[in-house]
Amino acid sequence: MFITFEGIDGSGKSTQLQLLAETLREAGKKVLLTREPGGSALAENLRKVLLESNVSAQAELLLFGAARAQHVAEVIKPALADGAIVLSDRFADSSLAYQGGGLNLPTDFIQAMNQFACADLQPELTFLLDIDPLAGNKRQQLNHQKPDTIESRGLGFLERVRQAYLQIALRDSQRVIIIDASRPAESVQCDIHNALQQRGVL
Repeated sequence: MFITFEGIDGSGKSTQLQLLAETLREAGKKVLLTREPGGSALAENLRKVLLESNVSAQAELLLFGAARAQHVAEVIKPALADGAIVLSDRFADSSLAYQGGGLNLPTDFIQAMNQFACADLQPELTFLLDIDPLAGNKRQQLNHQKPDTIESRGLGFLERVRQAYLQIALRDSQRVIIIDASRPAESVQCDIHNALQQRGVL
């Protein structure tokens, strides 16, 4: 099973991914924890470029696509074939939200790129951890997290990203579950567990 976590930084994705991985492993499941951009050696190198350098909007989108294609081919598909539950911190929805919603790049092109890069692979379930950008920023500051190049584009950019994510969830409500991430981590974790129990994963 392929499960993804989406949302702006400060929404608690990393925390919830780790908690879910621990729960699934305790239940005897084989789990692969991965991230985007990243996962493979090539994608990790591209991650450094994307999160630490200033590149054009078009180059940014295409670099994400290249990282995703290698991630799918080298990491995700082999793990799924081996019977693992794959948990990914971001996937194709992030390009629609960040480069589409945030940077106003054409969504038709992004969807075509994702389809090509993912070789038709789609998550079976996506948790959208939704939080107001200002609250997300404050949480990052409390945790002494420095925003990367993309997340440093300001609250207006992050609000466009957030709204794009919510539109994705409305269009694909069977796959995407919106979770209020402004609450304590325990409450968010409980909602995630309930959703997985309803689907027979836990």
